Amino acid sequence: MDDRNRDLWDPTRWFLGLMSGTSLDGIDAALIRCDGQKLFERGAFATVSYTADFRDALRGVLGPDGDATEIATVARALTLRAAEAVGALLTEAGLAKDRVGLIGFHGHTIWHDPAAGVTHQIGDGALLASATGIDVISDFRSRDVATGGEGAPLAPLYHQALAADLEKPLAVLNLGGVGNVTWIGENALLAFDTGPGNALIDDWVQAATGQPLDRDGALARSGRVDGKALSALLESAYFARRPPKSLDRDAFDPAPIAGLSAADGAATLTAFTAASVAGALEHLPAPPRRWLVTGGGRHNPAIMAALRERLPVPVEPVEAVGWNGDALEAQAFAYLAVRARLGLPLSLPSTTGVRQPTSGGVLHRAA
Repeated sequence: MDDRNRDLWDPTRWFLGLMSGTSLDGIDAALIRCDGQKLFERGAFATVSYTADFRDALRGVLGPDGDATEIATVARALTLRAAEAVGALLTEAGLAKDRVGLIGFHGHTIWHDPAAGVTHQIGDGALLASATGIDVISDFRSRDVATGGEGAPLAPLYHQALAADLEKPLAVLNLGGVGNVTWIGENALLAFDTGPGNALIDDWVQAATGQPLDRDGALARSGRVDGKALSALLESAYFARRPPKSLDRDAFDPAPIAGLSAADGAATLTAFTAASVAGALEHLPAPPRRWLVTGGGRHNPAIMAALRERLPVPVEPVEAVGWNGDALEAQAFAYLAVRARLGLPLSLPSTTGVRQPTSGGVLHRAA
């Protein structure tokens, strides 16, 4: 056995994943045990929430034209918050760092334009390895994009491992800043971004009310959907494109809702998220028997109600099958880190459009 891989085969070894999502709310950290194919156990989970100041700083470097010095400053601060999340999780789990074989560090996506061959995640894997004393895998998306893929979504192989014993076909819907679906058949997998998740709603509510999100969907539920504005939003050419396909969080222009009240704008954007998910049905190989919803969007009753109105089968949070939707994406990057370390694929032609099953990631040694 290669000594470098001994930790990966230790049945008592844990693997830790870190995810900073497009919703800009904080860094999630989660522990799992796996062999890169089968999932054995899901462990503790923790979140380090962003302060308002850091959220603003992170929002300030999104897009293709950020200042290099500012980006580097934010990337370092993000990495140190990631180290804080690792420490918090290990403390909560009562786990010594030498029981963790590897960290999967996604970083934070500040710009994603696969058509131009660009995906940019900030976060310093070498600094994180040094700060935690644990080997780190980072940069999960670049190789996929470089070899013809969309670079996203990357969680589908983990969804498939989680759903090994569930009835199929099944759809796992992740509603972060962007929405993405994993369709899981008995012997098939398809994944793509459906459209907006929470990002447009969050940005609208922040601008209109000063609040970071529409908590419990209260603002949307107090408003009315503007049918004309919703139709204009749904005219985006993105929805007709065949998958696999992916989006940047700022891919949609919210101009159609510019004249609406705060409540009506929130209601219309909530309907836009749900309508784009329902529209994804035309791209699926067969209708799912159920939809399991993960990500922050599942906490929004207005979004969940809108999905149930538009989808003809049960729509449930992933907790209905015993999963932790807050931890799931971080868990996915722990799982992908192990696969990357073993040279196993992180993406498939049916999940990102890459030309062939493709591994990825960059290893940073703690020592």
